[in-house]
Amino acid sequence: MERYYQPEIECASREQIKAWQDERLVKQVRHVWNNVPYYRKKMEEKGLTPDDIRSSDDLHKLPFITKADLREAYPYGLVAKPLKECVRIQSTSGTTGKRVVAFYTQHDIDLWEDCCARAIMAAGGTDEDVCQVSYGYGLFTGGPGLNGGSHKVGCLTIPTSSGNTERQIMFIRDLSATILCCTPSYAAYIGETMKEMGLTPDQIPLKAGIFGAEAWSEEMRQDIQNTLGIKAYDIYGLTELSGPGVSFECSAQTGMHINEDHFIAEIIDPETGEVLPEGSQGELVFTSITKEAFPLLRYRTRDICTLTREPCPCGRTHVKMTKPQGRTDDMLIIRGVNVFPSQIETVLLNHGYPANYQIIVDRVRNTDTLDVQVEMTPEMFTDNMGEINKRQKELVDGLRSMLGLAAKVTLVAPKTIVRSEGKAVRVIDKRKI
Repeated sequence: MERYYQPEIECASREQIKAWQDERLVKQVRHVWNNVPYYRKKMEEKGLTPDDIRSSDDLHKLPFITKADLREAYPYGLVAKPLKECVRIQSTSGTTGKRVVAFYTQHDIDLWEDCCARAIMAAGGTDEDVCQVSYGYGLFTGGPGLNGGSHKVGCLTIPTSSGNTERQIMFIRDLSATILCCTPSYAAYIGETMKEMGLTPDQIPLKAGIFGAEAWSEEMRQDIQNTLGIKAYDIYGLTELSGPGVSFECSAQTGMHINEDHFIAEIIDPETGEVLPEGSQGELVFTSITKEAFPLLRYRTRDICTLTREPCPCGRTHVKMTKPQGRTDDMLIIRGVNVFPSQIETVLLNHGYPANYQIIVDRVRNTDTLDVQVEMTPEMFTDNMGEINKRQKELVDGLRSMLGLAAKVTLVAPKTIVRSEGKAVRVIDKRKI
C-alpha cells in the first residue's frame, strides 16, 4: 500500500498545483524584488518589474541565476530576510572557489523537512521504522535534511553520520535499522563490507534505502538491492534550493516526483537557454517559490534530465524527473566526443564489476587519453595475466561500443581504489585546459 506524508498535497489535482505555483511565484518575485538588490538589478537589466509576472506562464521572462552569481553575491548578497530571522546556514561540498552558503528561516527548515518526510514515506517509512542517517552532518545538507524528515515521520532516528563502517553495521544489526540513508557509493561499500563479514541479505534488517547526493546508475541500484536485500530509492536536491527532498522516488521507481508546491521545474537548451517542450532532454532549472531566506529564481542546476507528467501508479500527481543523465559541467569532452561518467559505469556494471572505479583523463602529445581503473572483486581476483588481459579487452570493447572511442582499461586488485564516505571522486582530469 502506497503511503503519503501529505496526501492532500502529493495527490492534488493539476489545476490545484498550477494555482499554488501561480500565486506563490507572483508573491516570491515581489519578495525578491523588494529585498534582494542583486536580483532587482538583474530584472531591471531585462526591463522587468514584478508587475510583468502574473502567473507561472510568465516564468520564462525572468533572468537565470547560476553558481557564478552565487559566488559573486557571496556571502550575503542573495539573502532576502534580515539575518536575525535566519536560524541556519548549510553549504555545498564544492572544492573550487567560494563555497555556496544557503540561508534558512525556521519556516524554510520546516518545509524542507516536510519534503524529506515525503521521501521517507514514499520509501515505505512509518513511525514504526528505525531510520539510520549515514549522510554527513554539519554543513552538508544530507544528514540534517533526512534527520529532520525522519523525525517528522516519527521514525526512531540513528544519526550516525558517515564513516566508521564497522559501527554503522553494528547499529544496523543491533538496533534493527530498517531504512538506510546515505550516498549510493557508501551504501555499496557498506554492502560489500557486510558480504565480506559473511552476512546474507536475509540476515540484514534493512528493507529500504534512500540514496542521493551523487550520480548512480540503474545497474548500481540493482547491485545495492541484491547485496543488502532492500529496495533502493533515489532522492535529489541541491543545497542552493534547500537540500535533499527537492524530488524523490516512489514505489514505481520510474523517476523522481518533484515537490511542485515548493519548486517549479523547467527544462532548457543548455546552449541557448530556450525552454524546451515537455519530454525533451535538457538542463534542469528550478525556481523555489516558498523559500524565505534564500529564494532562487530560475537556478540553472547543470543537471541533464527529462520531465514527464504521465500518470504514476503511486497516485502522486507531481511531475517526475528522470535520474540525471550527467551534468553539463561534469561532461568530459575527449577527442571531440561527449563522455559522461555514468556511461562508463553502466559498461562496468553490465560486465559484473562493482562500482569502484576511477576515470583518469590526460593529454599526451596534444592527444587526449582516457584511462579507466577498475577494481576487481575478491572472487574475480587473479594473477593470471592472460585472464586479466582478456577481461581488460572485453571492457575496452564495451567502452568503445558505448562511447565511440578507445579507452585504456586497467584492472586493479580489490580495495586499492580509495573508498569515499561522502561523494565518490570518480574523475581525475589532468589536462591543462
